[in-house]
Amino acid sequence: MTSTALSTATAPVVSRRADRALWGIQILLALFYGVASAVPKLVAHSSATVTFDAIGWGDWLMYLTGVLELAGAIGLLVPRLAALAALGLVGVMLGAEVFTWAFLDGVNWATPLIAAAFLGAVAYGRRHTLTVPHRR
Repeated sequence: MTSTALSTATAPVVSRRADRALWGIQILLALFYGVASAVPKLVAHSSATVTFDAIGWGDWLMYLTGVLELAGAIGLLVPRLAALAALGLVGVMLGAEVFTWAFLDGVNWATPLIAAAFLGAVAYGRRHTLTVPHRR
């Protein structure tokens, strides 16, 4: 029999102020990824298609990125999923960084790294929600 419970003795204590700050960051990131980033990709807005046309891999990558960003945005707002969603979006941002240098000549290279830093802070701050199955 396995359990996914995390012992309260091993769970880090997050101050009320830190918790509020994390929620503020999570909400802002969710709005950014859900509205400003995912929607243009999912509706094939010209601002997104120009970038993905420069990559030259077809529209599937644009739609996949939009779906991943939307899923991550939703996950950031679900307490038990926030850390995993943040980690997933860090992966998307690292991929964006690679594509920025490989296909877009480094234009706006800092944006994915800054976003990844904020997402990393959320993942670290919410790490207590990550549970590891163990036997009892």
